Amino acid sequence: MKTSIAIVDDHELMAKALSGLIQKYEDYEVLYDVTNGKELINRIKLNMIPDIVLLDINMPEMNGYETALWLTNNYPAIKILALSMNDREESIIGMLRNGAKGYLLKGCKPQELKQALDSLVRKGRYYTEFVTGHLIKSLNPENAQNPVETLHLNDREIEFIKMACSDLTYVEIADKMCVSPRTVDGYRESVFQKMNVKSRVGMVIEAIRLKIVEV
Repeated sequence: MKTSIAIVDDHELMAKALSGLIQKYEDYEVLYDVTNGKELINRIKLNMIPDIVLLDINMPEMNGYETALWLTNNYPAIKILALSMNDREESIIGMLRNGAKGYLLKGCKPQELKQALDSLVRKGRYYTEFVTGHLIKSLNPENAQNPVETLHLNDREIEFIKMACSDLTYVEIADKMCVSPRTVDGYRESVFQKMNVKSRVGMVIEAIRLKIVEV
């Protein structure tokens, strides 16, 4: 039986190219390709469950971090392979912490993609020397950093995040912070960008994961 794959990438040309490449592999088949995490979840809820998900990071609606965390919490048997143009350490570590079993750069050679898929099937993971180096570095206590410092969040943004993790509306948050709703919009946009999330839910998930707020 062939190993089934879902491709999640908002760049349609990239998704189609990946699909065409994978279809040439004898042991693999592409179930479908979608443009964001929400579309993937909708397919999975229709019982279209792949063995492997090739997951981009930066996508509209629901990004790779949020999608990986949802998959890990709800369908841990699905193996996640992050595939991104982004080689930043925080992106790699963020995806691995959220459940990705491997991380490939989109500039990799076709044979490396095949090698990664084979490794996921046989070993359940695929870590290159590049990824392993970043992972070891992040786990080294000497290099451990406070997530607030790493994300360069200021005191007002931290205050906003903690209030946003409650049931307060943005207008109510503005009132409690003694600023205008427009200023709160500015905090929100800045925090979303620094945390690399697209929604309030994504921000809350990241805040809990990074222990900025306790549950």
